[in-house]
Amino acid sequence: MPPHDGAPLRPPPPAQAATTEEAEVSVVTLRGDIDHRNAAHLGASLLFPHGTATARTVVDLSAVTFIDSTGINALIAAHHAARRSGGWLHLAGLTGYVLHTIRLVGLDDVIPCHPTLRHALAALPAPHAVATVPPGRGAGPGRS
Repeated sequence: MPPHDGAPLRPPPPAQAATTEEAEVSVVTLRGDIDHRNAAHLGASLLFPHGTATARTVVDLSAVTFIDSTGINALIAAHHAARRSGGWLHLAGLTGYVLHTIRLVGLDDVIPCHPTLRHALAALPAPHAVATVPPGRGAGPGRS
C-alpha cells in the first residue's frame, strides 16, 4: 500500500549484517533515511519471524541521515525482542539529526548508545552478564 502522500515506497535503508566470531554479536549497518516509508524493512532487518531477535546486536547508524518515529519504534521493538531472548541491543555512530532525535525522545536512556562502532564493540557486556540485569534497567554499560 503506498504512503498517504502518494509517494512511491522508498527502498529500504541498505543494511549489512555481520557476526563477530568471538562474542557472537550481530552488527547491522544502516545507511540513508529511516522513515515511515522504509521502517518496516528496518524491523525485518532486526527481527526474525515471530518477533524474535538476535540476542546480541549492535546497530551502526553512522551513515543514517534521518530517522522518524517509525524508525524509533522499530529500534524499540528490536530492543524489547532482544531483551526477551536474554540479550541486548546497542546503538553506535549516532550523529547530527539522528543523535538529536534519539536524545529528544529519550531512547539513549533505554538503549545503550556509543559514539562509534569501535566504542560499542569494546564496551559490550559479557554474554553471562546480560541475564543478571534487573528488568527495566539498561543492559550493559552506560553511554560512552
